[in-house]
Amino acid sequence: MSFRHLTFTSALLAVALTSGGLAISVTTSSAATLDEGLVVHYDLTQTSGATVADTSGFGRDGTVSGDTAWLGAEGLRLGGTNGHVRLPDNVLRGLTDVTVSVQVDLATDQSVPYFVWGLGNTLNDTGNGYLFATGNQFRASIASGNWSTEQTVDSGRDLARGSWRTITYTLGSGTAILYEDGVEVARKTGVTTTPGAIGDGTTTANYLGRSVYPSDRYLKGRLRDFRLYGRALSAGETRELGRTTASGRPAADVAALDLGDTSAVTEDLTLPARAVGGSAISWESSRPSVVSAAGVVTRPAPRTGNATVTLTATATYAGYTAKRDFTVTVLEDITDRQKVDNALKDLVIHDEDAIRGNITLPAKGARDVTFTWQSKDPGVVTATGEVTRPPAGAKPRKARLSVRATKGYTTGTRHFTLTVLPLPKKAAMEGYVFAYFTGEATQDSEQVHFAVSRGNDPLHWDELNDGRPVLRSKYGETGVRDPFLVRSPEGDRFFLVATDLQINDGRGWDAAMRHGSRYLEIWESTDLVTWSEQRHVLVSDATAGMTWAPEATYDPLIGAYVVYWASNVYTDAEHTGPTYPRMMYSTTRDFRTFTRPQVWNDPGRGVIDSTVIRDGEYYYRLTTDEKVIGSCQRDIVLERSRDLRAVDLPGTGPRNWELVDDCIRTGVGTDWVEGPTAFKSNDGSKFYVFMDETPRRGYLPFVTDSLANPNWSIPADYQLPAKPRHGTVLPVSMAELDRLRQGPPPVRATKKGVVVDYDLTGGVGTAVADESGFGRTATIRGDVSRSSAGLVFGGTDGYLDLPGTLTAGLDAMTVSAQVWIDSASSLWDLGSAHALPGGSWHTITYTLSNGTVRLFDNSVEFARVDGVTTMPRELGGRYFKGKMRRLTVWNRVLTAPEMGQR
Repeated sequence: MSFRHLTFTSALLAVALTSGGLAISVTTSSAATLDEGLVVHYDLTQTSGATVADTSGFGRDGTVSGDTAWLGAEGLRLGGTNGHVRLPDNVLRGLTDVTVSVQVDLATDQSVPYFVWGLGNTLNDTGNGYLFATGNQFRASIASGNWSTEQTVDSGRDLARGSWRTITYTLGSGTAILYEDGVEVARKTGVTTTPGAIGDGTTTANYLGRSVYPSDRYLKGRLRDFRLYGRALSAGETRELGRTTASGRPAADVAALDLGDTSAVTEDLTLPARAVGGSAISWESSRPSVVSAAGVVTRPAPRTGNATVTLTATATYAGYTAKRDFTVTVLEDITDRQKVDNALKDLVIHDEDAIRGNITLPAKGARDVTFTWQSKDPGVVTATGEVTRPPAGAKPRKARLSVRATKGYTTGTRHFTLTVLPLPKKAAMEGYVFAYFTGEATQDSEQVHFAVSRGNDPLHWDELNDGRPVLRSKYGETGVRDPFLVRSPEGDRFFLVATDLQINDGRGWDAAMRHGSRYLEIWESTDLVTWSEQRHVLVSDATAGMTWAPEATYDPLIGAYVVYWASNVYTDAEHTGPTYPRMMYSTTRDFRTFTRPQVWNDPGRGVIDSTVIRDGEYYYRLTTDEKVIGSCQRDIVLERSRDLRAVDLPGTGPRNWELVDDCIRTGVGTDWVEGPTAFKSNDGSKFYVFMDETPRRGYLPFVTDSLANPNWSIPADYQLPAKPRHGTVLPVSMAELDRLRQGPPPVRATKKGVVVDYDLTGGVGTAVADESGFGRTATIRGDVSRSSAGLVFGGTDGYLDLPGTLTAGLDAMTVSAQVWIDSASSLWDLGSAHALPGGSWHTITYTLSNGTVRLFDNSVEFARVDGVTTMPRELGGRYFKGKMRRLTVWNRVLTAPEMGQR
């Protein structure tokens, strides 16, 4: 027997099935109240006990276990380790239609994958028939077997975290509908599996907060009001279920809006159209001529006084609304003279004392000031920034530039004198360097690793820095993937660009593709060993869901680099609609200023991971293709064009990039691949393309004698680094290879070994001056404020960010700080917190030598950690709460008497 809506009678109908010792009863009526048709109902608001009471009246109590806590009206808290609720067996038996609903408050650090509920079976550590819902790409599925049998209704976005939501799934007559707070967010027709068919009615893995896949993560957050019905609720009934969480959403969302400091506004305001919690936000302005409803600011004329405006935000969610007023004070405008003077003062020509290539000379400054450039030495640097370097062995040359700034009838002039370095001597390429990341297993995996070839052999490699990261990200998502190395056309400058992405943090791939970073992470070097500070540069516009696998190729036709990457492009602000990845590009001269991105390769469906190599008159492009350009699934296509910036769109025919070869990995016989990196052997005899066989072996070296007429093979003998993932191979000279093996030279220090010395008392701004004499400025980040007693750390996310080259070449060091500890906290992240005395000033000293860290309080050792392999990157950690007034770093371990003098 199966249970359908059973609306054919107004009487209560009790139907009992008995099998395996459990009787399943369903009550329903044409009145369609929320108590009718219940199979199980857990309100989850009790205050104690291991038994979860079933209030449906049928006694199908559950059992709670693991890291859980009863919170009364706030529900059941699950800790994310092993806490969950187990339901009785066979709760889906006999059900043709079903509704499952629960109120959930997901923790902001919920790891993926996870289930909110999972009702079904497990076989050999795999789900084997089940019904589940997850907030990861908010979706619900019913499956007759493992994941490959899932029939999914998918919202196309993640469920918001950190606030209560009611998620409801209904399945009736083959149509599955997913609701959030009573509002339909997705629908799927043609569902052929019924709940009662799962396990032929036998289900023994029925959980709240736990997956039927044992290796998945447990739920972390809170649950209330779990309901399982033997019928599909109507839209009106699901709206009623969602009332509790929906009604308070607009007020919570409007209260959470933050426009920053609006007491002295001078620039346009960003007025969000949607709150993080999901409410749509509309705006009204009391004085649209000063601040429009779109946030456009028009400052009052100079000497007319400031203006006060009231902006009213209205939050709307599921038919409920709430309002909030913001008071905005717009400062009167500055004069054109001030605008011109400020624009000239803010002008920067980077590396003006050591110019190595074409430079960016901006045409516009802030406040719409126009710049006009002139050169007195156009043979060295033109008025548009083209640079002609002296020949190798010559002396540097000077170039004098002037810029005229104009605003209205007001003008001003500034002069620059640049030093242009001679070209480097030509050197034969006799080795290779390989930049890559190693996966997402740990924080270190998603950083930049280096390896070098054994001599001139591109198939055998040695890892640098003992396999540890050489460059680490401290901006954006603080993870970097897909590092790409490019050498300047002059030969003596290198740029490394990488994806700003961290998967190790547990957000999942869908969030990364829909709401991922729009920035590139960039480092610069002149020797491949000593690198600049990281640059976190916005390149994609707001339509992009992510900015992945950037690469760069120099285009001599424009004297700039063409930088290209993959982005999902959306037409809706929330990035919820369907889309696919395509290749975008921008141009830059200095990897600081980028042109607006535009489409480079969009065949109409997904392409990613393009890499380009020039051979003769052609640029050859290899791309990971989903059987769009080529004829094989998840394979690599090879195309060519004489024009690097030739664009292909869905309607382009014939394509501007000519197809040379496809089904490359299929022809060789590998599993699917991605992330190709291409280079020509230094002897000119072969072309290598390393491709990432992600499901199996990782990077594999493909080789061909020609790109125009490929004959691909995989050499029998090769030894790549241990776990390389998507990266770059770059030919290098013997001197560069030797320098890479030696590593960076030791950081310079005073005669006493002082590397940096910071007086942290007083001062203004985020930059902290270095008193050692080496100019190694530190930066205040997070909840840190200045005071006459020293830096005050708030204990949430504040730290003192030290220069990235601070520990270069050191095998021992001492760090000493004078601190006032407010609570048990950590100055350095050593993998565990060390309780330090609070309530008074202490000199805390950290030493590292031979892999052993020792911590001293006023020269008395109180902690020791062995096996430390990395130097600290941040002082103040992410946990320190208190004050710090002095910080000094040495390139050696201080003696006990020296510590006593601190």
